Amino acid sequence: MKEIYLDNAATTALNPRAREAMLTFLADDGNPSAIYRRAMKSRAALTKAREAAAALIKASPSEIYFTSGGTEADNWALKAVFEKARAEGKTPHMITQKTEHHAVLETCRYLEEQGAAVTYLDVDRCGIVSPAAVEAAIRPETCLISVMTANNETGCLQDVSAIGHIAGEHGVLFHTDAVQAYGHIPLDVNASAVDLMSVSAHKCGGPKGTGFLYIRKGTAVGAFLHGGAQERGRRAGTENTVGIVGFGAAAEAAASSMEDNRVRLLELRRFLTEGLMRAVPGCYLNGGSHRLPGHVNMTFPGIDGEALLIYLDMKGIAASAGSACASGSLSPSHVLTAMGLSYGDAHGTIRMTLSPDLSEEDLQFVIDTIKKGCDNIRRM
Repeated sequence: MKEIYLDNAATTALNPRAREAMLTFLADDGNPSAIYRRAMKSRAALTKAREAAAALIKASPSEIYFTSGGTEADNWALKAVFEKARAEGKTPHMITQKTEHHAVLETCRYLEEQGAAVTYLDVDRCGIVSPAAVEAAIRPETCLISVMTANNETGCLQDVSAIGHIAGEHGVLFHTDAVQAYGHIPLDVNASAVDLMSVSAHKCGGPKGTGFLYIRKGTAVGAFLHGGAQERGRRAGTENTVGIVGFGAAAEAAASSMEDNRVRLLELRRFLTEGLMRAVPGCYLNGGSHRLPGHVNMTFPGIDGEALLIYLDMKGIAASAGSACASGSLSPSHVLTAMGLSYGDAHGTIRMTLSPDLSEEDLQFVIDTIKKGCDNIRRM
């Protein structure tokens, strides 16, 4: 049975260039903190990867701090800003929005327990938070605004540039979780006035367990892990050198293929969405048109989404109901309910995230299978 993978928002396949770089380096991996030649090779590889990672967001390599992934980077950004504000004798206030990834929302809830005040802003039917609402929520004690670049469930793109400049005008730090966007659309931390950005390698062809936090030069953010002097004293512990090497190679590959991939994904997305709307009357797309090119979040009213996913899996199609971090939860997606979907419609929604190597033939099979699955579920 042919397998069709439609869950690239959960994780992407390891890019061949990343795999080759990791395998080559795995046989000769020294500790980059040592001073002998083998260590110097590892240190040089880290430097090269840091340059490649920084180039995709137009940052300086010295502003990139490698982490274990996006969740760690989100935690670091929010907790460090909170701790700085509290050390200055302030009652920290943070602003975010209701459709953030759990890595941000759960960190905010933890910080509320520690004494922070957090404003969770509403989004519109397309999942977009209003920059004007962000500005209206700013208080004298506001220390951080955290709004993701692209949503992991719908792919909708926030107006990060407008929000970043609003934050700067009010002297507030701005953090964005760019895990889903990095390597898929152009990003520019300077043009968007971003102070802190979280990224994960495995969403753009890199290995799992590697990511980074971008910290704008001059931004007073403390260490996340204490110990050695790795990552310029801000993130102690021996670096995951092989993973970082793979991340750097994946970043280089993403930079060289981004535009071609974008064009191809838009073609595939159009084919899939239009085909589904013809095949399954009443289904609808969530998130509006301003989204990542490979995201399709589709609601099938009256259909049990979990039953449909099981049916698809039996036919060799891997899709999801939303964030992999919420897999197994019986509650409907917090993203979709915040966008105004009923609990029933939210339960009848599946996420299909595409890769450029899919064919129209693959997607026609997906369309036909979803139609059959919906028909079978309705007859049950």
